[in-house]
Amino acid sequence: MLVNEYLPFLSEIKKVIKHTDIEYTFRLTYEGAVKPGQFFEVSIPKYGEAPISISGIGEGTVDLTIRRVGKVTNEIFERYVGDKLFMRGPYGNGFDINNYKGKELVIIAGGTGLSPVKGVVDYFANHSEETQGMTLIAGFKTPQDILFLEDFGRWQQMLEVILTVDCAEGDTACQIGLVTQYIPELTLKNVAEAVAIVVGPPMMMKFTTQGLLDRGFREENMWISHERKMCCGIGKCGHCKIDDTYVCLDGPVFNYIKGRQLLD
Repeated sequence: MLVNEYLPFLSEIKKVIKHTDIEYTFRLTYEGAVKPGQFFEVSIPKYGEAPISISGIGEGTVDLTIRRVGKVTNEIFERYVGDKLFMRGPYGNGFDINNYKGKELVIIAGGTGLSPVKGVVDYFANHSEETQGMTLIAGFKTPQDILFLEDFGRWQQMLEVILTVDCAEGDTACQIGLVTQYIPELTLKNVAEAVAIVVGPPMMMKFTTQGLLDRGFREENMWISHERKMCCGIGKCGHCKIDDTYVCLDGPVFNYIKGRQLLD
């Protein structure tokens, strides 16, 4: 029997976690294979649908961290535990954990860019013996914009964490400055074999990847994730197409050698 790839399924909200006034994580029921960095199309009849990255993977659940920015997400924020949302997916290729096992790993995320890579951080925080060392550098505009604050407390016990903000507002344990200024300070045993993941706004990724290259990272050892408006999710509508590449199919995660060539 043919499967309709456009057909959504109902998923129940098991938990809602508030991070900021406009960013919540919705924990939804899902049974099936899924990778960090993939995304679901989340929909509500009469309101439309929106692509949302996976920010956590549990037993029979996935976490979707959503920013309230439009018609669909405004309506999602009116849903509570026990309510249901329509989803279809997961789509995209995601991050392959095997690419980072047994190596020194550096993850650099800016703002909501931490969401799609959070599953990788969680995995290696729980399996620290599978890396030769891991550093997370995460940057936000202000302390009030920080996502996954409780998780940072757990991660700091398992790996090297640098949490930074662009500007200081009141008392904070964060460091001040852009993520790029901490790249020269990275302590690495063998930078030529180290691997890195960079996710965030386009300009942040541009200067961060250049900083890693200047530090001695090899292009083939770096991965990025392109943030695009994925509509159909299966390479039919062309909305996310860059040249001959469909981000919803070939991405959103790309090795840097391929990703750096994708320019609008």
